[in-house]
Amino acid sequence: MAKPTSQSKTLMTQLIFPLDTNHHDTMFGGKLMEYMDKVAAIAAMRHARMQVVTASTDNLDFLAPIRVGEVIEVEAFVTWTNRSSMEIYVSVHSENLYSGDRKTTVTAFFTFVALDQYGKPAPVPSVMPETEEEKQLHATAPDRHKLRKKRKQDRI
Repeated sequence: MAKPTSQSKTLMTQLIFPLDTNHHDTMFGGKLMEYMDKVAAIAAMRHARMQVVTASTDNLDFLAPIRVGEVIEVEAFVTWTNRSSMEIYVSVHSENLYSGDRKTTVTAFFTFVALDQYGKPAPVPSVMPETEEEKQLHATAPDRHKLRKKRKQDRI
């Protein structure tokens, strides 16, 4: 049974404070990665309706700095599934609340695996993309999956 992408969509909004930033007054990359992983996990759990674990992160591209005082929106949704794994696209947009200026700051693909009550990989529903962006990401996901498998094999 396929589930629409909209059922996994997850959005987190966060104001960036000085403790979230480095000596350049820009957000720590690791802190942002933590938010991205959490939002991706929620999207995966919404899709699978079971426990999930992060299997990989790839194509993490920092496109612009996030400055103290800006707001970020971290959005995630399931783009594609295999037997027990799910690819989740995560994008981060920052906004200057005074000027209204918004920009895409980070994008990434995460892979999560669904787990049954015994901690073993469990089958997940397929995904039904709805928007043009979702359809494009869904269509190109099998190629990314092959690259991940090759990368993993090369490391073993």
